[in-house]
Amino acid sequence: MIHIKTPEEIELMRHSCLLVGEAHATAAKEMRPGIRTMQINDIVETFILDHGGIPSFKNYNGYPYATCISMNEAVVHGFPGDTILKEGDVISLDIGIYKNGFHGDSAYTYALGNVNDDIKRLLKITKESLYLGIQKARSGNRIGDISNAIQEFTEKQNGFGVVRELVGHGLGRKMHEDPQVPNYGKKGQGPKLKPGMVLAIEPMINLGTKDIDFLSDGWTVLTRDRKFSAHFEHDVAITKGEPDILSSFAPIEKVEKENPYLTWCHN
Repeated sequence: MIHIKTPEEIELMRHSCLLVGEAHATAAKEMRPGIRTMQINDIVETFILDHGGIPSFKNYNGYPYATCISMNEAVVHGFPGDTILKEGDVISLDIGIYKNGFHGDSAYTYALGNVNDDIKRLLKITKESLYLGIQKARSGNRIGDISNAIQEFTEKQNGFGVVRELVGHGLGRKMHEDPQVPNYGKKGQGPKLKPGMVLAIEPMINLGTKDIDFLSDGWTVLTRDRKFSAHFEHDVAITKGEPDILSSFAPIEKVEKENPYLTWCHN
């Protein structure tokens, strides 16, 4: 069942979504070689609690942490732990916050220090594909129009692998709502978009094959060829006009450009 939000509910959601961006920025300030991924998780969890929110991911279907930190060949749902960040790592950080009765959910992939041009291009193209998908998030279009825009750009034009088993989703009072939002598909197919729908659009794109492996922890997903992966996610409300991006990368990008340990991979 697809839940249509009122304008008032969307404004409450916006607050949660924007708070996720600030949580990302707080974590990004501390990203450097030598820091453990659990330290990043703890920084984010403290930020969420200090701002009156609840970590959406913690205890969700048994997931034990406040964040998902997926490094290098990990696509999504990686566990924070004792892993120490080092030069050349790629870190996909996914954060969810529940506040005022609604969830915000956003992911961003960071490059630590010197990474090769293929990886820079992967991050750049994945992020650009997110905005191409968002351009299609308009009333009267269908989910397949979003999916196709992402797939055409990442897979057919740039030769990357689009993960099939993991998709975007509706967002609201629950973390995952209908409809599913795949990153591959055909134009004109799937549920029709209507004002008041809110979607978490999240390209998960691999440098190599689209194929993935699920680890025995029941959560972590790796690329089958163990090449790197990237993940960017925005929350978008469907309106009668332009798509309304409820989340924001602006505070993240500001820190990304200021932190000398992070590499800017975008235009």
